[in-house]
Amino acid sequence: MKNIMHKLIIVFMILFLSTVFSFAKEKNDKKILYYRNPMNPGITSPTFMKDSMGMDYIPVYEEAQEEPSQGEGLVRVSQSQQELIGVKTERIISLPLMRMVRTVAKIAYDPELYKAQQEFIQAYKTNEMIKVNQNPEISLRLQAMVIASAMKLKLQGLSDEQIEELKSSKADSDRSLLLSDSLSPYVWAYLTIYEYDLGSVKVGDHVVLTAIAYPGEEFSGKILALDPVLNMDTRSVRARVQIDNPQGKLKPNMYADAIIHIDLGNILAVPREAVLDTGLRKIVYLDLGKGQFRAQEIDIEQEAVAIVNGQEDKFFPVLKGLKENDLVVTTGNFLIDSQSQLSGGMSALWGGATEIKQEEGSEAKAQHRH
Repeated sequence: MKNIMHKLIIVFMILFLSTVFSFAKEKNDKKILYYRNPMNPGITSPTFMKDSMGMDYIPVYEEAQEEPSQGEGLVRVSQSQQELIGVKTERIISLPLMRMVRTVAKIAYDPELYKAQQEFIQAYKTNEMIKVNQNPEISLRLQAMVIASAMKLKLQGLSDEQIEELKSSKADSDRSLLLSDSLSPYVWAYLTIYEYDLGSVKVGDHVVLTAIAYPGEEFSGKILALDPVLNMDTRSVRARVQIDNPQGKLKPNMYADAIIHIDLGNILAVPREAVLDTGLRKIVYLDLGKGQFRAQEIDIEQEAVAIVNGQEDKFFPVLKGLKENDLVVTTGNFLIDSQSQLSGGMSALWGGATEIKQEEGSEAKAQHRH
């Protein structure tokens, strides 16, 4: 594995150096207008010099000056250079996206839930039987018991609809909730949903389980309820899931891996590999045609997936910064970003590193003041 990584690094360095030499060769015959500070493009010098950190000032060539309309973040890369670094682009379109939340599951036999459902069924049946009783005190007590036992079930994560279904259940039957009978076509599973995923997961989401006992097999189901109270120790809630189990393979207390499929709808999406993450900003390079590329800051949501040409690919839902049919660079964007630095523009990743350093310095000063 290490040998493979070393070979990949060597290949990348050869490709990068070849690209840099190619850029330098094309600029040998171009006039240098001035030199700019590598950290601050607004600071220039008519002659070569170094900044206070010992970094070389970057030459700005005549070509860049002749095209003042380029704007900040625009980079020129010839067709031959694009072929050398293997530039690939892709159009931005709307796709049916879904997010996959991965977690763990436990096949359930929950005695506390069983006890709570029996209490509710008994209270409800008793209340129904003596409705004709003229004693208002007894009636009020029974109604209070029904309300209290229903609230207990809600705290266990049951919905109003599930509680309503219990009213037609027999007191000695556990199959309506526990589904622990080996003859049942379903089982309960409890999933752990962490706080940072709570905004995405909802009742009705599709779930797929895989168990170590049955490699290659998948068990499908859907979320029927979410605990209403967050566990303070684990910062999570439980999701109660009904899982298909027609052959009775899943047994109580088994553990399984779970994937929750969350349908996001048809959303404008950018390929994951197109996005350069500076730590503070998300940047893509737009192909403007005629060898021109521009760095574009975008706002995106959490990573999602879509099925494209029969394969599962990863995308980011776009909130801001891109529109339908924009052409973005998906391969070669790191080297285009390097060319931005070489040609006198501000590199997205280099600039991001500077921003982080400046932010850390600002925080340190603020702490010092306190």
